[in-house]
Amino acid sequence: MNEHLDDILYPPIEPYETGELIVGDGNRVYWEQSGNPHGKPVVFLHGGPGAGTSPWHRRFFDPERYRIVLFDQRGCGRSTPHASQDAELRHNTTWHLVGDIELLRRNLGIPSWQVFGGSWGSALALAYAQAHPSAVTELVLRGIFTLRRHELEWFYEGGASVIFPDLWEEFIAPIPVLERSRLIEAYHRRLADPDPAIHVPAGVAWSRWEAATLTLLPDEELVNGMTEPAAATAFARIENHYFLHGGWFDEGQLIDGVGVIRDIPAVIVQGRYDVCTPIMTAWDLHRAWPEAEFVIVPDASHAAGEPGIARALRAATDRFAGKVAEPEPVADPEPVADPEPVAEPEPVAEPVEASAPDPEPVADPEPVAEPVEASGDPAAAPPADGELADEE
Repeated sequence: MNEHLDDILYPPIEPYETGELIVGDGNRVYWEQSGNPHGKPVVFLHGGPGAGTSPWHRRFFDPERYRIVLFDQRGCGRSTPHASQDAELRHNTTWHLVGDIELLRRNLGIPSWQVFGGSWGSALALAYAQAHPSAVTELVLRGIFTLRRHELEWFYEGGASVIFPDLWEEFIAPIPVLERSRLIEAYHRRLADPDPAIHVPAGVAWSRWEAATLTLLPDEELVNGMTEPAAATAFARIENHYFLHGGWFDEGQLIDGVGVIRDIPAVIVQGRYDVCTPIMTAWDLHRAWPEAEFVIVPDASHAAGEPGIARALRAATDRFAGKVAEPEPVADPEPVADPEPVAEPEPVAEPVEASAPDPEPVADPEPVAEPVEASGDPAAAPPADGELADEE
């Protein structure tokens, strides 16, 4: 998967250490470290909630410069208990996860770290940074999602159906017509049902809707991976649980709270055609937090694996690691054409002397009349010196 990113991201690597963190309430959280043990620490926060991490997530970071920490949030991935088997999620909330991140940082002996999160991971990154700003060196955020009511209604209550009406019909198919006015609640009842014949199809339908709309162009491999029954059930149960409770945030809390993190260097990467988490939320965050760099990818939707988004994310992590981007090669100058030959000037004709005409005979002068004395009539007198005629 994501082989098309080989020219954009770093080569695949394996972790040098893995473990489980006992976080309480019967939960064990899987974590791993890869890259340089003495490098710049970064923690990757996956989406969903409930999606889990994948090996390719390590590839956003230069393994020679970064100490890369990945972990699976409660109930998903390699963490236990897994939500596909246990629908009890009372101890799985945003603030439990914020506490888990901080506990992991302290257990790993990391004074502070870069926080990298996309989609739900961007919400969790903002929540963590606002709760523990001194522990965060930089933020790299993608596909901004803050769980405000209108964001949830856009994607799960019918707004996005105007773009994907065919896929929307598949999403609402498991829900009776009379329950479709509150789809998040209707799905919650089915996902919490202990009968696999009820909760598995609901989980697959929920996950398929999201997987099919994440990318600018259809990605069948992504859809197949996200609709595997166990992964889809855990993903749908955890997501739905968080969305039903609005992430346990006050309305607009994450954007209103940016004052606490205003001085933390940050990059926000957003796909222009993101249907899952539309650009409106990233724009609201940008307006509230103009100090953060805002990158709009013109040819992308939501997924981190889309080339334009992946390229922007890597550029951000490279810059925060102090790595200078390589300049693009300069094209060789075009050869200068030989100048056209200058035509030789035409020969200048020799000057010809003009012959003077024979002078005409001069007539004898007429005799000069005798002067006449001026009369006393002033009208007959010529103008005096300095006196002007009428102006035109």
